[in-house]
Amino acid sequence: MNPMEEVVISKATLNIGVGESGERLSRAMNLLSELTGQEPVKTFSKVTNPEFGIRKNQPIACKVTLRGEKANKAIKMVLDGIGNNLREKQFDDQGNVSFGIAEHIDIPGIRYDPDIGIFGMNVSVTFEKPGYRIKRRKIQQKKIPKRHMVKKEETIKYMEDKFQVNVNQE
Repeated sequence: MNPMEEVVISKATLNIGVGESGERLSRAMNLLSELTGQEPVKTFSKVTNPEFGIRKNQPIACKVTLRGEKANKAIKMVLDGIGNNLREKQFDDQGNVSFGIAEHIDIPGIRYDPDIGIFGMNVSVTFEKPGYRIKRRKIQQKKIPKRHMVKKEETIKYMEDKFQVNVNQE
């Protein structure tokens, strides 16, 4: 197989949406830094919603972006928590996959800590092929041709081979 056509993980993003700033958000940030060994960043609300008590630009969630070996390790860890099962509709047409975990204590090896509490999280994994740099560079930026884009089937095959994931057709 052509090495330029191999699918690789570009990044994995772990996100915990708390819905409020304050102590719960700081506990969620502590949990993410404990799980990944990397400092999370706060994400801010885009609009004001009085029904939920949210103001614009208020910190309401935290996320951490992982690349390389850290991303592989985190994906493996979270997939073990959901039993290595994904649905086909969790893969998009650009070859990315997003899934959630209801409680972080479902992850093997993680114990309940009363100081932290229980949080669910979303995981988004972005895939690309070698050569995607031309889309991001500043000088002579170009588009990626359609034949070089990552397809849904390639991502499903990669996840089945690399992480032994069972993909259910629903």
